[in-house]
Amino acid sequence: MNLTSLFCKVLSGCVLFQVMFIPAALGQVPRAGVKGWTCEAETGHPVAAVQITVHNTDRGSDRTTASGPDGAFSISNLEPGHYEVTASREGFIKSSATVDIGSMGTYRVNLSLAVAHSTAPAASASAGSSPSTGALLQELQAMKKRIEELEAQLQQQQDVAASAGADRPQRTLLATIVRDPGAIPTVSGSLNKRDDPTLIASTAVVSPSTTDAAQQAGKAPVPTSATPIAPPNPVLPDALQAPAPAPAVDNETPFAYGDFTWLNGTPRNKDTVLDTKFFTPEIRFDTHYMEDFNQPKDHTIVGATESFRSGEVQVEQASVGGDFHWQNIRGRILFMQGLFATTTPRNDASFGVGQWDLRGAYKYVSEAYGGYHFNVNHGLNVDAGIFVSYIGLFSYYNFDNWTYQPSYVSSNTPWFFNGVRVQWFPTNKLKIEPWFINGWQSYAKYNGHPGLGGQLLWMPKEWFKLVANQYGYGQDNLGLPHTERIHTDDSIEMRYYNKPENMGLSKMAFSLTADAGAQYGGGLCGTCAPSQGKDSFVGWMLYNRMWFHKDTYAITLGGGEMSNWGRYLTLLPPIDGADAVTGSVYFPESPGQRAHMWDSTVTFHWMPRQYITWWAEFGYRHSDVPYFAGRGGVTPPGFPLGGTNGFPQYYTCMSGATSGTSNLAAAETACGGGASSVWFPDLRRSEAKASVGVMVKF
Repeated sequence: MNLTSLFCKVLSGCVLFQVMFIPAALGQVPRAGVKGWTCEAETGHPVAAVQITVHNTDRGSDRTTASGPDGAFSISNLEPGHYEVTASREGFIKSSATVDIGSMGTYRVNLSLAVAHSTAPAASASAGSSPSTGALLQELQAMKKRIEELEAQLQQQQDVAASAGADRPQRTLLATIVRDPGAIPTVSGSLNKRDDPTLIASTAVVSPSTTDAAQQAGKAPVPTSATPIAPPNPVLPDALQAPAPAPAVDNETPFAYGDFTWLNGTPRNKDTVLDTKFFTPEIRFDTHYMEDFNQPKDHTIVGATESFRSGEVQVEQASVGGDFHWQNIRGRILFMQGLFATTTPRNDASFGVGQWDLRGAYKYVSEAYGGYHFNVNHGLNVDAGIFVSYIGLFSYYNFDNWTYQPSYVSSNTPWFFNGVRVQWFPTNKLKIEPWFINGWQSYAKYNGHPGLGGQLLWMPKEWFKLVANQYGYGQDNLGLPHTERIHTDDSIEMRYYNKPENMGLSKMAFSLTADAGAQYGGGLCGTCAPSQGKDSFVGWMLYNRMWFHKDTYAITLGGGEMSNWGRYLTLLPPIDGADAVTGSVYFPESPGQRAHMWDSTVTFHWMPRQYITWWAEFGYRHSDVPYFAGRGGVTPPGFPLGGTNGFPQYYTCMSGATSGTSNLAAAETACGGGASSVWFPDLRRSEAKASVGVMVKF
């Protein structure tokens, strides 16, 4: 046994704290709790059947449990306050630690217990001790001899005074141990993960029982040095850096009983790089290169929510923010830079109602809300602000998804909502979440009615998820105050194979989503003939994912289809800079207009660490009407010097100037050369695209 190993055993009574949080993508909010494990101080082996008492020193109340066969224990649903956690079992010396618990999060408290006979006097230890104690005595005798040799060498040094002064605390401790093995100091107190490791030794005190034992053995008490004992360097000993055993199953915190990082639309991070009681940071980077085989000369990709530029390296997303949590108060902010900051707001026409620049106010924010957590059942959260939509199964953030470009059901449904949501967890496997929002992915309210909706999330097993989203009542058409919108979006995800340690195939899962919706009133109908103003949506998407080599690699195959009469959810091509407010005469979104499209993708992921994904994807998309950008592109003549003319709602002349009219015959006259003088975008019925990129999330 070397000096470091001995020092680790001396300090084996320390405790560690670590804050962990459940993935936010599931809409979960942690309840305050304590979990950890109990182990034997000398060997590090788990100790079962240890009574754990969590004492609230503010209220004088206790919660108790017992450690399992692996030494793990867990107590949830604790109020904020100052707590003392105590571990006791017959045959062991009681161990305790203190911790300040906030309103949310799970605090890890690991406790080590010394065997009761470890404090016996040296005489009895040598006569009738266990083999481990006898071996320890032999090692201590050998260490004593080595210390004497080192001291002799030090006396021959010219700088013996300086060297002896620097090493005195450590040598004093070792000499004390050699003279009286029963006087090994026990360590009590607590250490926060952000504290200096030297504080472990500075809290060490000699147990009075050990001094009494020395006196009973006929020895004089060994005087202790007043100088705080410190390890030879500020690095935490290796024995204390061993990973903790898996904690006991948490049946209190919603969805904490299983590992759901395999889900499509959920981040796969199992750990948090940095965390505090007050703030949990989140950082995301998403960069890609895409090649559209139609080779549009203006490099513009049409009709997608993740694909915007061809033949270029682009930053899709660069986000910094995180979650705030203190005394049941919660808040989240995630700023949004990159292509998402301009491509997402263009699909929202609500800013065209009234005054003030709503699109400019929100374009650099993907999530921003504040709220409160109530200790009701397994949790009740009330949040107000901008929060991410669950409709369409896929996450707004590509790092969380099985593929990069999702199918139409996901692309053409909301990424965010503005409003108020209530998240109620009646059990740890069920969430009921009603919404009161401005509208369908809209910063503002279009007409007289807000939008109402909600989600039912049920995950009874670690391998199964059912989510049902419903939306209705909203009047979500600019300039059409008497039209109503309803929509249903329902998904299941199932993991049907799970061997995470396999070097070959390690996991398989699939997801299936089905959507249906309609608009009615004000001249629109959901089930009538196209000539009578049909506005309806039906779509589905199916994906199957396979993981390999201990979940390091993954391949996802899938695709989907949609039929959207009236095109009210079909993404508008950015022809001449058109957006949801201006519309485009080249791709009208009028009642009865047909849009029937399907797509398929194959995606490869390499995930060497939980915080990074390298990916490659090939996709093919098809439409029954011209929709995707062809070689001629969707930018009028005059680019790159001229670009758009600022009037995308009108026909454009071949010169690049606007015709000033949405009537084709009038545009031919205005452009001065008949039909040949009017410019038209190059739209195709199909598109093939190859993409590669890297995504990072901390």
